[in-house]
Amino acid sequence: MKWLRKFLVATLVLLAGLVAAGWWWLERPLALRGEQAEVSIEPGTPVREIVRLWVDAGVQAPPELLYQWFRWSGQARKIRAGSYEIGPGTSPRALLDKMVRGDETLENLRFIDGWTFRQVRQALTEAPHLKQTISVLSDEQVAKLLDLPDGVIEGRVFPDTYAYSRGVSDMTVLRRAVAAMTRRLDETWASRVEGLPLPNPQAALVLASIVEKETGTASDRGRIAAVFVNRLKLGMPLQSDPTVIYGIGARFDGNLRRTDLTTDTPWNTYTRAGLPPTPISMPGLASLQAVVRPESTKALYFVARGDGSSVFSENLDDHNRAVNQYQKGPRK
Repeated sequence: MKWLRKFLVATLVLLAGLVAAGWWWLERPLALRGEQAEVSIEPGTPVREIVRLWVDAGVQAPPELLYQWFRWSGQARKIRAGSYEIGPGTSPRALLDKMVRGDETLENLRFIDGWTFRQVRQALTEAPHLKQTISVLSDEQVAKLLDLPDGVIEGRVFPDTYAYSRGVSDMTVLRRAVAAMTRRLDETWASRVEGLPLPNPQAALVLASIVEKETGTASDRGRIAAVFVNRLKLGMPLQSDPTVIYGIGARFDGNLRRTDLTTDTPWNTYTRAGLPPTPISMPGLASLQAVVRPESTKALYFVARGDGSSVFSENLDDHNRAVNQYQKGPRK
């Protein structure tokens, strides 16, 4: 019986040693091939494949040992899909905890008020770790994929900063930004004052996109919106330079000429009455709010001073004097 007792003691000592070694390994920093390791885990990825991804990314640990730790921890099924990054000092326990918590590494992408969709495309193309899917698609095809009823993507992206997981597609970010604009537009349209010459939210979006491009100083925004609202009520042309520039498109060289103002395009509000057929930029929340609740003023004209602010006039004589003082050539 002595040999049995010795065997049991030795077995217990061995088990204790294995437990201690296992505990030590779980808390010990993983060796990395580089300064960091990055992995993107798709939904439904098997645990063994997750281990392979980490090893391929530079985690220098026995794959079977990592696999058994994930498996016997009881947490393997709780690992969340996403993009993860670890650096020096990360232990096997911390690695698993990170994936179970869904503590992803996120990137940020900012869309600026007043951008056109061409600029949005460029930002998406340059965004790090973003899967590119729309570069080969036309604007109309993108709009169709986004289920936009009028088939127009211009102006439908809300300017804001969007965090995204590494490896997601550009369309994923776009869907969020389009949904944000739809929500903001619906909210502001519901708060509109009575008597606006805007038949629907889309018309408000178009006008807001013009106000966004015309506003140089935030304090002028509500009055600029009022000028355009007043003009629409009277049937006067909007005569907005940014709409002309938008109609010129990529050919615009930065110099708006008198001939440009008389060259007809669907967006030339000198040659055509009313609103242009589409937005000319993506307006921010302040511009959306300005067009549905414009300032109370009788102004019909404004001209830029050159410092970002504008001079407003109620009649053409006063406006012409302001133009002579601050500008040359035709203005609103």
